[in-house]
Amino acid sequence: MFQEKRSLDDIINDLVDPSGHGHNVTCHDVTERLEAKFGEFPQNLHPALQGALVQLNIQKPYSHQAEALELVRDGEHVVLTTPTASGKSLCYNIPVLERILNEPESRALYVFPTKALSQDQYNTVHALIEATGVDIGTFTFDGDTPPDARRAVRDHGHVVITNPDMLHSGILPQHTKWLKLFENLKYVVIDELHSYRGIFGSHVSNLMSRLRRVCNFYGSNPQFILCSATIANPKELGQALTGIEPRLIGESGAPRGERHFIAYNPPVVNAQLGIRAGVIRTAHNVAKELITEGISTIVFAGSRLHVEVILKYLRESLVKADLNPDLVQGYRGGYLPNHRRRIEAGLRSGDIRGVVTTNALELGIDIGSLQACVIAGYPGSIASLRQQAGRAGRRSGTALTVWIARSNSVEQYLVNHPDIVTGSSPEHARVNPENLFVLVDHVKCAAFEIPFEGTESYAKLKLEDTHEVLSYLQTHGVLHESAGRYHWTQRVFPASHVSLRGIDEENFVVVDLKTDRVLAEVDFRSTHTSLYLHAIYNCDGKQYQVERLDYENHKTYVRPVEPDYYTTAMTYSRVAILEEDESTSFENHAVCHGDVLVTQKFVGFKKLKFHTNENVGYGDIELPDLEMHTTAMWLTLQSELLAQLEVDLATALDGLTALTHALHVTGTVRLMCTTRDIGRSIGDRSAETSLRLDERRSRFKADGNFEPTVFLYDNAPGGFGLAKELYKRFDELLRQAEELLTSCHCGAQGCPSCSGPMPTYDGAAKRAAIKLADLIRQQSSSVA
Repeated sequence: MFQEKRSLDDIINDLVDPSGHGHNVTCHDVTERLEAKFGEFPQNLHPALQGALVQLNIQKPYSHQAEALELVRDGEHVVLTTPTASGKSLCYNIPVLERILNEPESRALYVFPTKALSQDQYNTVHALIEATGVDIGTFTFDGDTPPDARRAVRDHGHVVITNPDMLHSGILPQHTKWLKLFENLKYVVIDELHSYRGIFGSHVSNLMSRLRRVCNFYGSNPQFILCSATIANPKELGQALTGIEPRLIGESGAPRGERHFIAYNPPVVNAQLGIRAGVIRTAHNVAKELITEGISTIVFAGSRLHVEVILKYLRESLVKADLNPDLVQGYRGGYLPNHRRRIEAGLRSGDIRGVVTTNALELGIDIGSLQACVIAGYPGSIASLRQQAGRAGRRSGTALTVWIARSNSVEQYLVNHPDIVTGSSPEHARVNPENLFVLVDHVKCAAFEIPFEGTESYAKLKLEDTHEVLSYLQTHGVLHESAGRYHWTQRVFPASHVSLRGIDEENFVVVDLKTDRVLAEVDFRSTHTSLYLHAIYNCDGKQYQVERLDYENHKTYVRPVEPDYYTTAMTYSRVAILEEDESTSFENHAVCHGDVLVTQKFVGFKKLKFHTNENVGYGDIELPDLEMHTTAMWLTLQSELLAQLEVDLATALDGLTALTHALHVTGTVRLMCTTRDIGRSIGDRSAETSLRLDERRSRFKADGNFEPTVFLYDNAPGGFGLAKELYKRFDELLRQAEELLTSCHCGAQGCPSCSGPMPTYDGAAKRAAIKLADLIRQQSSSVA
């Protein structure tokens, strides 16, 4: 008998029904439908542009669009922070095209964080240009642009669409070939501003300093139009990235359909350990229900591996339901460009009903109108969570987002305090353009582009600081000073050796031994955890085993297999103190901040069965260590403090491990960054290095000078300011860590959420951690 498909409203009601899944729902937030608020287009808009807008059925601008158009026409720099699909592109396309129509020599530069988004926005502006009936040269200029087309872009491009990487390595170093662009540059558009944070944002800030320096050389002073998802400090971030102070437009006039946000905490499967049902299996179950009922769905997974595992499960479910498994596709970095374009087109046309992706589709690529979004695990920031949720219901109608929490401490804290996610302002985006590693690299690039005058300061540096950097580079033979000017002297091309993403090494390509076909490419650092010998590499729902890794030539050779397991790498880090910048000492402990060297070691891998995650074996990883110079906050304890715990050595160290875990969790929540942004390790201050747990115990027994030390470090070369913030807020951090330990649902027992991984959870380690936190706090308070 034919069974009628359920509607999205039916599925929402089932999810929140207390007699079913509802007892696992910690939040059901409904955002009501909003009607559009309109403004007026500026007076005397060019007739060709007026006609184009009418042809595209754009009768009136939304209120935020009208405000932006007036401000840009008045010469103001602006930053827009309106929701996904609110028509931000019109806010820059109209003033740019109007300027070009009135002054044909004018030029504009559009900068998007990814090539895919650049191509998508090219289609948007090209449609508007075609509607005007006027020949306005618009081109994308990225790594996929053929060499024979690049001259045409330089000579005839009124609107040049690119990404930061190409601006860095393909445009600024060759600015003499771009005379028409730089002499007539009127507008610089930077979209997805919120994505320029951390080390990437620090690089882009320096890139914009170089861009403005080249513009100044050619006598142009472009206006900046910035667009961002909702973050707490868009104006501050815009100023940090560009060096100009923009006007903020934050109130949207765009219409919005009814939106349902459900926070789902999977059921507990091991009460003693506080372990809940797996996020992968739960996401699969929710997405399966949506897709088989005909509801177009996007699933965001936390890693490339999770994308492939969820994709495999969903395709198996579609086969069982007598549906075409190709209705669901995977989408992530590493897929070849043509493959990704086919998936994007299939989503827009409706031929693809579901897509499983990393954050690669988080940005505003047009993938049509999806009805539902499943987020498998917290993506690391509220801004990202809202961006991902915004991919559903982009045009109209009811939309559903289901966020599924993992068992880890950060997500358990947030899922049980959902008002932080739904009601609070999103986090601040942080950049550190004065990161010494980043800054020196860009001074090299800037000197290659235009020699430095002796009286010239770079970016926000004072003149004496700029001169110090230039003198340092001259001492090392990179620059040569002559008649008060600093010239580039090397034969190498500096930009080609500076990666904006913080990874200097080139990617590895993955080659199928059976067909000799390139399957994908993997960044250098991810290679160490996904392409080691005998690893199972997942690509497009298929499994391949790594047969050979050509480390020197950056190639990995794989063969197709059909195992019933996947592999995951095991790593640990050592931390060595290089220099102490600041410190606060107490009776039996000290809190410090400074430079450290982090060495990441790859010790082996586990084989985990599909569906059950049962551990079915181990293997070795024989790859070189990775080193990183960064900044850290560290807490050093004297052995006398541990003795006050009045427990045996093993329990004392387990208590220290639990406190370290709690500090890491609360630090992540307090600074609203991802857990990946802050690394943690426990070591020995007397030896100025970190040790593994078994090494720590043996050192403590053999050496009375052992000073246990907790390290929380910026997980990026040079750092981006998180460790210094942790140092400043340590007292607050310690109080919140103690609160996390004492208020956890596990009671006095201890569990992975509050104490982290432990050999056993008998309450001893948790009690030791709480007492240790109390002792440290008492000593700090007595001095204060």
